[in-house]
Amino acid sequence: MNTMLRKSVLGIAGLAFTGGVFAGPIAAHAAEPVSATKPVAVSVQGAQSKIDLNGEQTANAKAIIAATKKAGLPERAAVISIATSLQESKLENLGHLGDRNDHDSLGLFQQRPSSGWGTPEQITDPEYSTLAFLKGLKQVDGWQDMPLTEAAQTVQVSAYPDAYAQWEQQAADIVAHNWNS
Repeated sequence: MNTMLRKSVLGIAGLAFTGGVFAGPIAAHAAEPVSATKPVAVSVQGAQSKIDLNGEQTANAKAIIAATKKAGLPERAAVISIATSLQESKLENLGHLGDRNDHDSLGLFQQRPSSGWGTPEQITDPEYSTLAFLKGLKQVDGWQDMPLTEAAQTVQVSAYPDAYAQWEQQAADIVAHNWNS
């Protein structure tokens, strides 16, 4: 399926889903104040997963936030990036996985040198890999307003397109805690 058609289909599906799911949560939480420093999640979808982060994972999350700021993008971009990395690598900067990897995927985002993401050295650099992911995200029309899993999937083209959604709340919490530090 070509990129334009895929974006159209995903956009229509996302609008239909968001329209059905989003109205209820808005009405239920209308009285809750919204913090100016906390990123507003766009309709967190489905059951959420959470893992405890070690020092390396926390440092990688902070590197993603720093790269997002360097790119001049808002907190929402960092939330999408961190959720994507949580799904792809659990925020671990993965090297070659040998027999456990059927491709040449590396780094925080499981990017592939053979797909043009960069060299293995570049892809395993947290700043470079985040900026590469964000470059792809910026090319997605309306990424700021679409469900996280749709934005991430449009960039990543994963075999598991809905898997990113489960990390949205943890990613939003990580960004809220670290954006201004």
